[in-house]
Amino acid sequence: MLFSVITNFTVVALEPFEEKKSSDTWIFSDVAGDITIYVDGQSFLMHKRNRIISCHSLILFFLKFPLVSRSGRIRKMVADSRDPSLSSLQLLNVPGGALAFELAAKFCYGTNFEITAANVAHLRCIADYLEMTEDYQEENLIARTETYLNEIVLQSLEKSLEVLCACQDLHPIVEEVGLVDRCIDAIAINAGKEQLVSGLAHLECDGGSGKLRMHCQDWWVEDLSVLKIDLYQRVISAMRRTGVRSDSIVTSLMHYAQMSLKGIERRQVWDSGLLVGDKHKLIMETLVGLLATEKITSVPLSFLFGMLRMAIEVDADLDCRIELERRIGLQLEMASLDDLLIPSFQTCDSLFDVDTFHRILVNFLQRIEEEDSEGSSQCGYESEDLKSPSHSSVLKVGRLMDAYLAEIAPDPYLKLQKFMAIIELLPDYARIVDDGLYRAIDIYLKAHPSLTESECKKLCKLIDCQKLSQDASNHAAQNDRLPVQMIVRVLYFEQLRLKSALSGNTGDGPFSQRMISSSGVPSAAVSPRDNYASLRRENRELKLEVSRMRVRLSELEKEQACMKHGMRDGRSGVHGRAFFASISRGIGRIAMFGPTDKQQKSSSKSRGTEGKSRRRQRRSVP
Repeated sequence: MLFSVITNFTVVALEPFEEKKSSDTWIFSDVAGDITIYVDGQSFLMHKRNRIISCHSLILFFLKFPLVSRSGRIRKMVADSRDPSLSSLQLLNVPGGALAFELAAKFCYGTNFEITAANVAHLRCIADYLEMTEDYQEENLIARTETYLNEIVLQSLEKSLEVLCACQDLHPIVEEVGLVDRCIDAIAINAGKEQLVSGLAHLECDGGSGKLRMHCQDWWVEDLSVLKIDLYQRVISAMRRTGVRSDSIVTSLMHYAQMSLKGIERRQVWDSGLLVGDKHKLIMETLVGLLATEKITSVPLSFLFGMLRMAIEVDADLDCRIELERRIGLQLEMASLDDLLIPSFQTCDSLFDVDTFHRILVNFLQRIEEEDSEGSSQCGYESEDLKSPSHSSVLKVGRLMDAYLAEIAPDPYLKLQKFMAIIELLPDYARIVDDGLYRAIDIYLKAHPSLTESECKKLCKLIDCQKLSQDASNHAAQNDRLPVQMIVRVLYFEQLRLKSALSGNTGDGPFSQRMISSSGVPSAAVSPRDNYASLRRENRELKLEVSRMRVRLSELEKEQACMKHGMRDGRSGVHGRAFFASISRGIGRIAMFGPTDKQQKSSSKSRGTEGKSRRRQRRSVP
């Protein structure tokens, strides 16, 4: 529908205003304007309408100037001046500036122009500023703009959004007339209606299974990014109240963040002004506040990591970063190594932000502890199995953390305390084998040759030698960077493993001793709650030991297959001699550190047993 204002010679729809014609002739004067109005430094010459009148009273002065007759503000200014020869007026803080005032003057003088979504906000505000109400003239500018807003703008999501964008430069009067709230409510309501209509139109059956899928693309997701952050926040809050889908809101938040924070690194390099930094800081904190009310799984993890990097870069508030770290920690098992490598922006510090990762890991472990507590209260510890979701998540994070440690270990600025703090944070049951941890510590020792012997011992104590694979143990036994005590422990457990393999023992002895020593407190000496927690720990360690024994069993099966294959090819003697030679070298290194007489006797006895078995194997070869 076309909305227009008219001259005396134009006929349009929607009841245009018409002044009553008299026998006198009304024309525009060709002489200089009787009154000059200054708006934001720009002058407007308001011509009078000539009429054959000899009186110059104030009432007739109102009738001669249409702007005075329609505007209550101008009428009061003229009346307050008490000057029939008034030649100029000054208008201050005009909403919309000179352009809006020009449109209002055209309306008063009957010049044709179209009311559109682009100018209706300016017209509504200037009409309120000039007090162009029905008290001064029927069908005045306020009534005209309200009709257009109610019948055209507020019925359309697109036009409501366009008017809301135009309202961004009209504060505070646009808030006083209530135009912003009306546009925001219209956007939220129309978005919900569009989703409902579009969803019903795109419902389809999924392969005859009776399940319904809904395909709906929200075009307004991209258009909302043109709003300033304060209006955008109000729109999203209104959409949430009206029931707009959560996935659409998250998509809109992601798009807004990408558009408003795009190229932030480049701008920060060339423009270090406080205005740019404060602007992005405000946007970041507002978006994180809006994300806090959404479901955890609805926000992609990669987007959260990107927001966390930007929050650190713009120095956002601590609450903002803590919220992002908390949401990341709740789904850390789905992260990748590249996500965790957050660069550090502090000078004279490590290359990567290790403290942030430490806090994320703490949030993850708190979530696991809460899940275990809820599961135990509902089902009890007997119902837990090896493949529980929490246990599998811990194992994934354990592998991820080993890769992270190996990636940050070469950093020469990484302090030993921070490196060890991350290792100690993860519980023992998070790793079935310690090969990844051993590799990370070995890289750290190589990159930090200035570590003292006591620091090396403290770091290597974090490795459980019983959880090293055969290859890792062989490498550790020949690693000159490791402390001597570490090498001795590795060789000792390798000897125990060999004895268990030759004697067919399952290796439960050391584990049983470890279990007895860790839970040897009588149940009467502890409370039932502590006793229950102890039982849970024992159950978890039992599961871990079962997993470890499966790994050991697979290694023994591979070695047995290799020995059988060698025996068939007639090369078993060479392979056996090489295998036992490596073991004898390890036992010899143990003897270098002063074994007791009892250990010497046991070792010689074991060598005699090994010799006999080797001779029996040779005689059995065809």
